[in-house]
Amino acid sequence: MYATASTARLKAARRLTKRALRQRERAFLAEGPQAVSEALAGGTGVSGLFVTAPAQSRHADLVAQAAEAGVDVQLVSGEVMSELAQTVTPQGLLAVCDFVDVPLDQVTSGKPALVALLANVRDPGNAGTVLRAADAAGADAVIFGDASVDVYNGKCVRASAGSLFHLPVVAGARLTDATAQLRAAGLRILAADGRGGSTLDDPRTRAALVSPTAWLFGNEAWGLPDDLLALADESVAVPIYGRAESLNLATAAAVCLYASAQSQRAGALRLAIMITLRCPPNGGRTIPSHRVFAL
Repeated sequence: MYATASTARLKAARRLTKRALRQRERAFLAEGPQAVSEALAGGTGVSGLFVTAPAQSRHADLVAQAAEAGVDVQLVSGEVMSELAQTVTPQGLLAVCDFVDVPLDQVTSGKPALVALLANVRDPGNAGTVLRAADAAGADAVIFGDASVDVYNGKCVRASAGSLFHLPVVAGARLTDATAQLRAAGLRILAADGRGGSTLDDPRTRAALVSPTAWLFGNEAWGLPDDLLALADESVAVPIYGRAESLNLATAAAVCLYASAQSQRAGALRLAIMITLRCPPNGGRTIPSHRVFAL
C-alpha cells in the first residue's frame, strides 16, 4: 500500500509546471507509463512517482518496479493528477525526474554522424515529435537552440514518447556556437528550407548525405531567417510531389533525418562489402580493385 501524497510533495510537483522553477530545481515531470518506464530503464534520476488508484491497478508491475528502485510512490486523486499532468485525460502516472540534458561538447566529442538542431522551434508538440523522429532514425543527438521551446515542457516530453530518455539532448545552445562546434567535429550543416538551393531527392544531395550531417530546422511559421541560413553549408528543400502547400516541421524533419540515416547505412554497407571483396577471409584470393563492382 502506498501513502497518499503529502501537501509538501504536491506543492513541489506543482512548481515543476513552470519553466523557471524547473530550471531552478533541475527537475521535470514525465507523464504516462511509456515515459515512466523509459525513465526508470534509462537510469534517469526519478525521485518521485504520483499514481492514481486505477493506474496503480493497470500498471502494477511498473509501480512496483519504481518502488523497488527506491522511488517515493504516492497516491493522488484523478483531479490532482489532471492538474499536475496538465492534460484533459491524464494516464494516471507522473514521475518527477532529474534533468537529462548534456553539454554541447559532450556531443561533439563523441564523433556524431547525425544530429538534429532546432532553431526557434516554439511548438512543444512539434519539438517532441522531432526528438522522437531523431531517435527512430538513429540520430546521435538533438540540440535545442536557446530560442526554442523548453525540452522539459510537459507537452514536449509527452510528444517525445520516451525518446527524451534515449539519446543525448542539449538544451539552450547558442546556434552560432553549436554550428561552429559541429562543423569542427566534421559535420556538414544542412538547413531544411523550402527555398533550398537543392532538393532532397537530388542524387548529388543523397550522395552527400553519406557524410556526417547536422540538420538545422527552423520555426513552424516562418522557417529559417537569413541570418540562420547563413550558419549552414547548404539549404535543402523537401520536394512536394502533390498539391500540398508544405509539410509541417515534424514531418519534414522526419523525412530529412531518415534520408540521412538511409544514406549513411547504405554507405557503410557498401564499404563493408568492398572491404570483404578486397580482403577475403581464410586466405582467399583477393579481387583486384578494378574488378570490384560498383555498388
